[in-house]
Amino acid sequence: MYSKLDNILLYSHQALLEALKVIDKAALRIAIVVDEREQLVGVVTDGDIRRHLIKGVSLNEPVSKVMNTNPLTAPSTITRKDAVKLMESNGLLALPLIKNGQVVGLETLNQHGSGRTYENPVFLMAGGFGTRLKPLTDNCPKPLLKVGDKPILEIVLDSFIRAGFKNFYISTHYLPQMIKDYFGDGSKWKVNITYVHEEQPLGTGGALGLLPSDVPDLPLFLMNGDVLTNVDFEKVLEFHNKQNAHATMCVRDYEYQVPFGVIQGTGNRVTNMVEKPVEHYFINAGIYIVSPELRRAVSKNRYIDMPSLLESSIEKQQDVVMYPVREYWLDIGRIEDYKRAQLDIINLDF
Repeated sequence: MYSKLDNILLYSHQALLEALKVIDKAALRIAIVVDEREQLVGVVTDGDIRRHLIKGVSLNEPVSKVMNTNPLTAPSTITRKDAVKLMESNGLLALPLIKNGQVVGLETLNQHGSGRTYENPVFLMAGGFGTRLKPLTDNCPKPLLKVGDKPILEIVLDSFIRAGFKNFYISTHYLPQMIKDYFGDGSKWKVNITYVHEEQPLGTGGALGLLPSDVPDLPLFLMNGDVLTNVDFEKVLEFHNKQNAHATMCVRDYEYQVPFGVIQGTGNRVTNMVEKPVEHYFINAGIYIVSPELRRAVSKNRYIDMPSLLESSIEKQQDVVMYPVREYWLDIGRIEDYKRAQLDIINLDF
């Protein structure tokens, strides 16, 4: 959230001229009007003031003359992602956050430089050959295949950026220069992108050993670059931190209906019959958070996939927890999945 809340607070008796100075200084196009207990009274924007000036209102008039006394607000517990949705659906640039009637924060639609941000590194796997998507991947790395009007990897990147993440690392192997040429250093998105190149494929876990030494010493997101999802990454990180976990694996509920009647028995006696039962399993969703300790445990140029790396942690009695993904999720591994993604993207919030 906006870190300098005092800079945008006003009292209702203050003059419009003072309000303009506050709005101009903070460059947020809004000021929050409170009473002596910092209870919300209203909000005033540069547009509110401009419209009233056109009507002949003096700049010496109090803010109470033009402020919106019934602004849209949100509880302080709202996530960045939900706050953005609320602002976008209501055409707002900012959203006051309230706790017990008191203004405790402000979320802004343009988060860069003023919104809630996370230093946690995000490591995106983009080195695969995309063999099952041939011939589409003959001359294009799978992460650059477009879903709708954007490459898959850009959709993933945008999702993390909207949630407030800014430090990105991308692993490459197949056609790496095409990925580097498209994303550059991340300045187009106002984030930092560093590339890690695998001379030989190292598996999703092995790539961790190639990360530079200056990676922020915080829990790290690791995600396959071909997964399309609108999971709330803030909530996943919050869950991981509350669990104080060595690693968190996002999982997806998978249903399988046995096409036959299942017979249960003891010896040669039938004890139960279930017609075409539905089995439920949790499957790996290709999204992880790993602790700095686990990341540092992977040596350079060691081949290991993430399931094997987590299995070794479990064997050492280290806490590996799972986070069920209830939101939309699709692993774009086959042509059928890619075609489905083209249809799904039309109606999904990305």
